[in-house]
Amino acid sequence: MSTPAARRNAAWLMVVAAFAGLWLVERGFDSVEPPRPSAAEAFTGGPASHRGGPATRSPAELPPAGALSASEPVRIRIPSIRVDAPVMRLGLGPDHGLEAPPPGNTNVAGWYKDGTPPGVRGTAVMAGHVDDARGPAVFYALGALKKGSRIEVTRKDGSTAVFDVDAVEVYDNDAFPDAKVYGPATRPELRLITCGGSFTKASGYQANVVAFAHLTAAVPQPQPRPL
Repeated sequence: MSTPAARRNAAWLMVVAAFAGLWLVERGFDSVEPPRPSAAEAFTGGPASHRGGPATRSPAELPPAGALSASEPVRIRIPSIRVDAPVMRLGLGPDHGLEAPPPGNTNVAGWYKDGTPPGVRGTAVMAGHVDDARGPAVFYALGALKKGSRIEVTRKDGSTAVFDVDAVEVYDNDAFPDAKVYGPATRPELRLITCGGSFTKASGYQANVVAFAHLTAAVPQPQPRPL
């Protein structure tokens, strides 16, 4: 007999699987594909390189930070790939799949409103379009992230959760590791997902790019100045 926690986890996996599928594009570019992560950025690619600068710090230098209290994300910034976008809450549609952002809004990331908020202990998941018929979208360059790249998530309470990338990997659509990507975590972790890999007009992108990160710092909400 399954436990309530197990049933909730199973439901979450199904919701996120539907969420990822909603980002597949119907049309792409004939000559330009999104960046693909190199083998060096995968978990099996060895230790992170020291590339210098605060946006490319080695994860080994940054131990996990303590978990934050729950607060939903409102903005995401990834300086190394020039992402600076609002985050919208996404619920479930009539078909029980996750709703998509409004058509034509390519500079927005989505977060499942009933999922783990970034900065809270567990696995938070965010996703975004890679492109549309008009050009690159918010997570087009996700495959260019390096180990140690910084991700900043501003939250509704005014605080900012700072994550450092542990690895960036690409998975074929028919071999997506649900447990690895969506499974529970004992520390605050973040997954960013977009489409990637080869593209065909008949079936779209053939893979998903996933960035794995963990919380390394928190910038508290601004305090009001005394009168």
